[in-house]
Amino acid sequence: MSIPVLPGITASAITSARITTRVLFSGPEDGIPVLFIHGNASSATYWEETMLALPAGYRGIAPDQRGYGDADRAKKIDATRGMGDLADDAFALLDALQIKRAHVVGHSMGGSVIWRMMADAPERIISVTLAAPGSPFGFGGSKGANGEMCYADGAGSGGGIVNPTFTQMMAAGERGSDNPQASPRVVMNSFYWKPPFKAVREEELLSSLLSEHVGPQEYPGDSVPSANWPGLAPGKFGPANALAPLYAGDVMAVTRIAVKPAVLWIRGADDQIVSDTSLFDMGTLGAFGAVPGWPGADVFPSQPMVSQTRYVLDAYQANGGQYQEIVLAETGHTPYIEKPEAFNAAFHAHLAAHSS
Repeated sequence: MSIPVLPGITASAITSARITTRVLFSGPEDGIPVLFIHGNASSATYWEETMLALPAGYRGIAPDQRGYGDADRAKKIDATRGMGDLADDAFALLDALQIKRAHVVGHSMGGSVIWRMMADAPERIISVTLAAPGSPFGFGGSKGANGEMCYADGAGSGGGIVNPTFTQMMAAGERGSDNPQASPRVVMNSFYWKPPFKAVREEELLSSLLSEHVGPQEYPGDSVPSANWPGLAPGKFGPANALAPLYAGDVMAVTRIAVKPAVLWIRGADDQIVSDTSLFDMGTLGAFGAVPGWPGADVFPSQPMVSQTRYVLDAYQANGGQYQEIVLAETGHTPYIEKPEAFNAAFHAHLAAHSS
């Protein structure tokens, strides 16, 4: 389902060595490249206004990632590689466009992809901008700033913890708001940004959310039974499983890379998706009594997602890197849409400081 684009944005089908997908472009073809990586339950559409706001001389590039939008549905995500498939796809796209180095920008799961890109090929990255990024240790099933797994099999993370009604409504293309817990429109307007904010392009952004590929090998992916609470552990396919801590690998490798691109980390103060008490985390839901049988905070607390990111970035800085953290007040999970002026002021300054 192709979504109409704003004036100044062009959409093309690009085939790399790994995948064919829709890629959005802005700015001059010979401009300094800025690669935008979208988050879960969205697509490249979410970046259009940010791309159009780039300073003169920059070229915005935003692909629909594997498993999303107009990406080839035959190409699945091997979750056992963590973010490996998506990071490799991003570099393959740069190769197809004959780009050696680029600024990279990631939102939510897109930030998780960038952690992997930094670890795998930092020499190809000019600078990093992370907008409400996922924790380097994955989503769900870990505790403490150092990302210790709650259970060895990753129980409490992956495809098995995704609300099945939400994914059913996604697959059906449901655009209503009758189900206050699972309607995609309600989820988007309640959690992607802080109410009462509403995006100007609400319908296009909802179409983008609904364009995620749904299925047992896509989203939410598969799961396996577990003797550990809440009874399900990650499977092997799809983005939700790829985010499981079971497949995160050597997270601290990013702190040991020889080339350390400067990092700008921007997040909303009122983010309910990526936070130290995420409302999408099983530890938080268990403590609220929303999921029966919670084993307690000693065994399965809320994942301290923001604290984990700061832990890794502090180690990154201690080993010679640099980062800046900016927290925007009255802002939820999508700061570049909710507070574009504040976001772009910091983002553009970061680009200018590291483009020479």
